Amino acid sequence: MHLPKKCSAFRVVLSALLLVALLQLLYLSFLSKLHGKQQRHRYSELFGGTAHSEESARKERLRYSLSTGGIFDHSGQYRVYKNLIPSDSTGKPGSNVLTLATHTSMNNLHHLEGLLERWRNPLSVAIFAHGQDVEFATALLYALGVLCPRMRALVDFHLVCLSGEAASFPERDHRHFAGLDDCAAVFSRLEAHGSKYKNYAIGANVSYPNNLLRNVARGGAEAPYILVVDIDTVPAADLHRHFLAMVARRRPAADRVFVLPAFEIRHTRKMPATKAELLQLYQVGEVRPFYEELCPRCQARTNYSQWLNSRVRDPSGGLEVAYTLTWADPWEPFYIGPRSVPLYDESFKQYGFNRISQACELHVAGYQFSVLNSAFLVHRGFKIQGQFHTRKDEENQRNRLLFRSFKEALKTKYPTSSRRC
Repeated sequence: MHLPKKCSAFRVVLSALLLVALLQLLYLSFLSKLHGKQQRHRYSELFGGTAHSEESARKERLRYSLSTGGIFDHSGQYRVYKNLIPSDSTGKPGSNVLTLATHTSMNNLHHLEGLLERWRNPLSVAIFAHGQDVEFATALLYALGVLCPRMRALVDFHLVCLSGEAASFPERDHRHFAGLDDCAAVFSRLEAHGSKYKNYAIGANVSYPNNLLRNVARGGAEAPYILVVDIDTVPAADLHRHFLAMVARRRPAADRVFVLPAFEIRHTRKMPATKAELLQLYQVGEVRPFYEELCPRCQARTNYSQWLNSRVRDPSGGLEVAYTLTWADPWEPFYIGPRSVPLYDESFKQYGFNRISQACELHVAGYQFSVLNSAFLVHRGFKIQGQFHTRKDEENQRNRLLFRSFKEALKTKYPTSSRRC
């Protein structure tokens, strides 16, 4: 007797469910079209549509840089594309006194995001790419320049590859750009790429030219003072501002470099911004001197005890020299130096003696090493045995022999110097 009413109610419920399903399909279709429109907009930005003259001009500059074929290094083993992606400030007159220079392979480029977030001033980075990574590097560096405003404003990108390889823009092959909606997506792609290989283990018979990269990054810096660091290290907050104030008070001597004590921090910890924060982490064992486990002698000359106990007189964090040291083997400090300091010897590649050789030459050339009272660097993660690539010891031994001949050559290069390494 009630069957017709039940059927009618069932039809109403079924109709409502069908209507909801239809609305959901329409909504999903709308989202899909919206995403497609957004992606086309991003592709228009990346590939220089007519409505985006700045991006078009940027792409044309990149095309021209690539068309030159770069230049070969002195050995003829590497091809260098200087200022492949220049910042907006490159070549413009300004008051910048200090530029940070760094180097990396593609598997560590994702660290650039955190480094620039802390630095927030002009930065020059040289990237080494090999094989398929050359095309990947060209595409992702271009994406960083287009989609990351801070990168575009402050970072000069230089690319280095093997001389037998050449970079080119992916005119038709856009797979590297798929899903790159914004700056965060670019760095997510880079971080995912980062697990490709460990440290210097790039490939068979391929050497990571760390000192060539340091020189390329230095050469791309326009400021009178340069701080050269590894890309997975971070300086103290406001270092740039405090250093500018220090040199404005008194112009440093030309034969003086300013040492930043280097530390390591556990991966899980937030990077300290000030010396006070660093001291707190040091006291509980979350921070320790750089290379403390692998080569404590390499940084011992810094005299961490004296630095940790030296007071910061200016409560605002102003910089001043805490003490001055003469270099001694095997110290390899990180420092801020004038553009006139000797270049890194590009014969040193892969692991071992690449920074100490340059510090040794500074000593023979007559430089003094002044340790700053509140400036520092922190490396992401503890350096421990077993984390390096398999050929580390072999490379270290090769560079040890090279260092011996390098020291002998310094006697000829600086015949009037009484200093020796």
